[in-house]
Amino acid sequence: MGYKCIVLIKQVPDTKRITGDVMNDDGTVKRSALPAIFNPEDLNALETALEIKGQFRGRVTVLTMGLPGASAILRESLYRGADEAILITDPRCAASDTLATSYILSCAVKKLDYDIVLCGRQAIDGDTAQVGPQLAEKLAVTQITYVEELIELAGKTITAQRNIGNGSQQVKAKLPVLLTVVGDANEPRVAAARKMMKFKNARTPIEVEQEGKDENPDPNEADIKELAAHKCSKLEKRGLLIKQWDLDSVGADLNWCGAGGSPTKVHRIQSVVLAAKQSKDVEPSADGISDMIHELIEEKTIT
Repeated sequence: MGYKCIVLIKQVPDTKRITGDVMNDDGTVKRSALPAIFNPEDLNALETALEIKGQFRGRVTVLTMGLPGASAILRESLYRGADEAILITDPRCAASDTLATSYILSCAVKKLDYDIVLCGRQAIDGDTAQVGPQLAEKLAVTQITYVEELIELAGKTITAQRNIGNGSQQVKAKLPVLLTVVGDANEPRVAAARKMMKFKNARTPIEVEQEGKDENPDPNEADIKELAAHKCSKLEKRGLLIKQWDLDSVGADLNWCGAGGSPTKVHRIQSVVLAAKQSKDVEPSADGISDMIHELIEEKTIT
């Protein structure tokens, strides 16, 4: 039998490249100054879904909420083997915290048929690991968090091994289920050249419209929309139109979305700079390193 998997993915700033140059005065990050990437553990979630599809057949749908630029990771998912991609983009989503985000995603997921919902353990821009569990709660499905291995999938029962910090635990659950996947779960596959050639021109309607504006220096709004509608129709016939939903499309209550639906309030942001007060030269030899380690142990810097 086949399983229908939905994978929640996110486009995030590459936090490995954070320097003083990309920080605002209030300690926040200038997202526009950093390259946008596919959230790493979401790739592991996608790989898990693709492995399920490869073994049991079925279908993999990827879903993201974000700005139009997030379409890039939807295409990347198609390159890797996903069957369908959906973008939720709406200015009214702006400033959503994890509670509002999980609510919007739950509205979207409820529009789809699924057996398994997967997402990365956490996103590198927030590191909260809250959206997955909150989404499971709103969907009223069982959740297995910190999944590092899929042990068995038979009929309507799944068995997974989850990381519990100082060990592991095997958990069995009935479908439907939500899994949050850790980075050690697998090695995400690379994009397939054949699929890249097939889906390189896949676009969301908002991208098609923007490309029309870029190609026409003095665009007439009505003409642009007519041209975009024509191009979208052609893409849809070729299976290259990426679905695009807004809050109205998913039937979301606006009171639970965006800043108004986000109870999280930032009390204070601090920019912490660590500076060494003293330094010590260590001889680049086995004895020098050994002496340094013993000294750190004696000072209880390390144990």
